[in-house]
Amino acid sequence: MVDIETARQMALSLSGATEHDHFGKPAFKVKRIFSTLWINDRRMMVALTPVDQSVFHSFDASIFHPVPNKWGLKGATFVELDLVRPEMLQDALTLAWEKSC
Repeated sequence: MVDIETARQMALSLSGATEHDHFGKPAFKVKRIFSTLWINDRRMMVALTPVDQSVFHSFDASIFHPVPNKWGLKGATFVELDLVRPEMLQDALTLAWEKSC
């Protein structure tokens, strides 16, 4: 389980990451957005590649699942913060961050 503030700090701990508002949600970016926090839903979106998304999803589909729209087809992945282990979230954030640099 990862709380909202820990998820925020994990995203901001990545080199060059800054926080901005994105349609009312905290978004984290370097050159482009790599993650957003869905505070009310207690989830985080990470912008993975479709291949990385499938790896995380196959590990545990109740924790990692595609965003249900065209962004999900491109790798946007929801992470359920109440279920994810901190090290798994850090791995997903790092992959998304690398893609955004």
